[in-house]
Amino acid sequence: MAKKATARHILVASEAKCLELKAAIEAGADFAQVAKENSTCPSSRQGGDLGSFGPGQMVKEFDTVVFSAPINVVQGPVKTQFGYHLLEVTSRQD
Repeated sequence: MAKKATARHILVASEAKCLELKAAIEAGADFAQVAKENSTCPSSRQGGDLGSFGPGQMVKEFDTVVFSAPINVVQGPVKTQFGYHLLEVTSRQD
């Protein structure tokens, strides 16, 4: 079976904002709500949900984290050409 993952993310312009939001989530804020209020990605409307995808479908930096990070643990900041992401892998099939 091919590798697949589902993930959600929050995209912001600065590392400082990314760290501030990560601290809020780690303190108990709801990831989806934080995404809706802060993420500049269109996925923010779905609480940052990116759905299901395989390796190579996302930018490299993102891909690396998605296919190696523990499930349900917020990762980041992850810097890409789009900005800074907080990323949470919600499921993965290896």
